[in-house]
Amino acid sequence: MEFVFTEEQAMIAETVKGFFAEHATSERTRKAMAADGIDRDLWSAFCAELGLAGIGIAEDLGGAGLGMVELAIVAEAAGSQVAALPLLGQAMAAQAIASGGSAAQQGEWLGKLVSGEAIAVYASADALDLADGKLSGSVSFVMHGGVADLFVLGSGDSAWLVRADAAGVSVTTHTTMDQTRPMATVTLAGVAGDALADGAAALAAARQAGWVIAAAEGLGVAQASLERTVAYAKERVQFGRPIGSFQAYKHRLADMVIEIEQARSAVYWAACAVDEQSDEAAIALHSAKSFAADTAFMCAGNMIQLHGGIGFTWEHDAHLYFKRARALQSMLGAGDWHREQVATMILGAAA
Repeated sequence: MEFVFTEEQAMIAETVKGFFAEHATSERTRKAMAADGIDRDLWSAFCAELGLAGIGIAEDLGGAGLGMVELAIVAEAAGSQVAALPLLGQAMAAQAIASGGSAAQQGEWLGKLVSGEAIAVYASADALDLADGKLSGSVSFVMHGGVADLFVLGSGDSAWLVRADAAGVSVTTHTTMDQTRPMATVTLAGVAGDALADGAAALAAARQAGWVIAAAEGLGVAQASLERTVAYAKERVQFGRPIGSFQAYKHRLADMVIEIEQARSAVYWAACAVDEQSDEAAIALHSAKSFAADTAFMCAGNMIQLHGGIGFTWEHDAHLYFKRARALQSMLGAGDWHREQVATMILGAAA
């Protein structure tokens, strides 16, 4: 597949890269980490001013009418700055409602999500029990669960909308490694959920969006790790010469470049395959999520080591990238699980 951004996509990439570079600063991200994990001013500008929260939603539903490629472009730019936004969970929730919600459910929620008026997050909730139309059980690892207004919970082939302020809902927040994406446990005790009209379609759309965004964020983390390390290699001098001139150092940087270029191909192959409803979409998604997340972890780890002592300090941003990369590896299916899906698709029963 030969893939090149269209003129419009290139313009979006330039716009979002500049937006996050200017506004998702280290100072603002650290301030958000000390609060609830969201840079509220950044989120407001992201949604209301640029309209980026609706980039993967159809125009007749209030979105921008663009696809997964454009969403990946935005996610890559956000990942490159480790932006403190509820982008991943919100996009998964919005895609679920757009694909599987009734007209009433779409009308009630999508406008609020696109504008930033409300925050919704998606979570897999296979341990939920349904009795007499009421949901009970505990849902772990809910992204930004402590600040969400709406939970989209998927279980089996069904999905429900659950308001955070509904009777019987309790939320326990946790301190997690990636403080830009805090997790929570949501407990339901006889809660009246609003079942989505087509649960299977909702879950499929949420997972596709989640894997594309997580992979694209990983690509952004990896690219930024490389660029920051290259800049440091030109500035830091040892034995009278820049450390980037030493062969061993250059080899590590070259390894990062190779992995990043492969990850970039995987990410945009997956996004394009989803947009084109290609038969390759499933294998592309699993490949992109596993490869890009592993690449992010490798590059972020190298960033710390190649910065020497300063890279291990709290004052340096390298740890922000490392924590985001490690979190991406484990969420929405670990790399081993995704690779098993790829093996099964290729080898069938032999896998």
